[in-house]
Amino acid sequence: MTLGRLQEEFCAYLLDRPNAIEREIRGDMDVYHHAYRAQLLNTLRDTFEKSWAWLGDDRFEEAARTHIAAHPPHSWSLNVYGEGFDRTLAGLYPDDPEIPELAWLEWSLRRAFDGPGTAPLDASELADVDWDNAILFFVPTLTTRQVSSNCAAIWSALAEDTTPPPAEALPAPAAIRVWRHGLSPHFRSIGLAEEQVLRQAATGAEFAEICAILGGDADEIGRILGTWLQDGMIAAIFDHAGDRLPMSSAWPE
Repeated sequence: MTLGRLQEEFCAYLLDRPNAIEREIRGDMDVYHHAYRAQLLNTLRDTFEKSWAWLGDDRFEEAARTHIAAHPPHSWSLNVYGEGFDRTLAGLYPDDPEIPELAWLEWSLRRAFDGPGTAPLDASELADVDWDNAILFFVPTLTTRQVSSNCAAIWSALAEDTTPPPAEALPAPAAIRVWRHGLSPHFRSIGLAEEQVLRQAATGAEFAEICAILGGDADEIGRILGTWLQDGMIAAIFDHAGDRLPMSSAWPE
């Protein structure tokens, strides 16, 4: 047996996939068999504490074991283990959108906390900006997702250790943006118009193009820009139409 094949079969054994190596090491290696999965399960519990509280012990453990079997760690640190857990939950609970959306919110807040820091732009720096050609550059921890449930209200109730509301569909589709301001991760529920504008701006769209998306509504443009500045989301503004900024990897397709 080659070393590569031995490694593949041992990994399968750890993930509870029957194979030939199991007959050879059963008994001597049981501690690794159980400890490996227990460590990953504990990691998911820590990262998705509120999803765990929402699902309950049995359903969360079932979902976690499903994820562990399909997604072994690929990094030296378990700090990043949990990526894609929301997609696992979406597959397990297709009729309960609040479950994967809650998990996405938890994961995004965790990644924002661990992500790179960038000082936000000070409002005093706006005076000389050429707004016709301005390009906004956001803090690197910013990400958004469209949601259809009241997952934000559920998260907030669980964070405050109060009884969460029952899962409900939103009256209209909305979105959530997550970012870090200073040392603290934050999230805010937003409308789809703002979410569309954020996505356009993240690709390097000029401010004039952003205004066009909002139909030139000066009040709405001013409100959104003011909120972005207040929330510490804007890291810089380029007042020329130079190279376009690439789409951040934090933004889902």
